[in-house]
Amino acid sequence: MNANELARKVQWLEDIEAIKRLKHQYCAYCDDNYNPDGIAALFVEDAVWEGGDFGRYIGREAIRKFFSGAPKLLSFAAHQVMNPIIDVEGDHARGEWKLFQPCTLETKDGPRAMWLAAVYHDEYVRTPAGWKYKNLKVDALFFTPHDEGWVKTRALKS
Repeated sequence: MNANELARKVQWLEDIEAIKRLKHQYCAYCDDNYNPDGIAALFVEDAVWEGGDFGRYIGREAIRKFFSGAPKLLSFAAHQVMNPIIDVEGDHARGEWKLFQPCTLETKDGPRAMWLAAVYHDEYVRTPAGWKYKNLKVDALFFTPHDEGWVKTRALKS
């Protein structure tokens, strides 16, 4: 392996680690009462956040606004992300992650303990400030009451 090939491989590994840190920071902000300013700062200006039944938001300010109200919907969350597959090509990258999340859903009948399992499909871009989200999509596998489980109730209907 020559020096240029080694340098490319090292850069590729550094990029993957930086993207892992970006995902970690996103989860930490979500678990910090959905810190809207922190979360929004992780996205490029024209980014898209897609959350299925939670909506689709285009642009950093729309993402910030959504997360400003998120604690009224989910008053507690503990994001557990795992099994990342990250493909980097120059200044663009794609990632897929598994999510398993205990959370508290605020309902008209009061707080309800829930389980969420999902797959993140992310697109990232390198900016002068480092890697940022271009698109974050959450595909839910189940969102079920803790006391019922995913066999009895795969998705809670409002």
